[in-house]
Amino acid sequence: MTALASRGQLRASVVRWALFTVPACMLLGFLAGNLAQSGPENEWFAGLIKPAIFPPPMWFGIVWTILYAVMGFALALVCAASGARGRAAAVALFGVQFVVNLAWTPVFFGMHQITAALGILLVLDLLVIATVVLFWQVRRPAALLLLPYLAWILFATLLNYEFLRLNPGADGAGESHGTVQRIEI
Repeated sequence: MTALASRGQLRASVVRWALFTVPACMLLGFLAGNLAQSGPENEWFAGLIKPAIFPPPMWFGIVWTILYAVMGFALALVCAASGARGRAAAVALFGVQFVVNLAWTPVFFGMHQITAALGILLVLDLLVIATVVLFWQVRRPAALLLLPYLAWILFATLLNYEFLRLNPGADGAGESHGTVQRIEI
């Protein structure tokens, strides 16, 4: 026997990892969206001028649910590649890009910072490209699974830019900037 593990053992390892990584990615994505009150119900967001390329709001929940599940499975493939060169770096970079991904929602929907959110997406674009490269070196199918995610965040970057272009006065709207509003009765 020349292999350290049989194919069945390797499959079992991927399944065990996926039972953790897929729900974790989905739960964290769900929490980030709900805690920041993202979506069309957000009063500030509802008042923004929507770009022509803005898809129907129902698609965002569907797409992100699928993407978080696929991202979790891609991560499981890499995590299960025990002993693979570059595995630790690939997992670490995935973690960094995932935190940056989760940061976008509260910045855009919660703090109403369209410019800062665009900056986050530009950084995220680069981090995901780097993650795809590192995943490719560990497990090619894992890298391929991240390509729809990369495509979606590139679209999100364009969408964010369009929101900023169409709504320059809404960037940071709703913040007090330390001022006090006086209401006379």
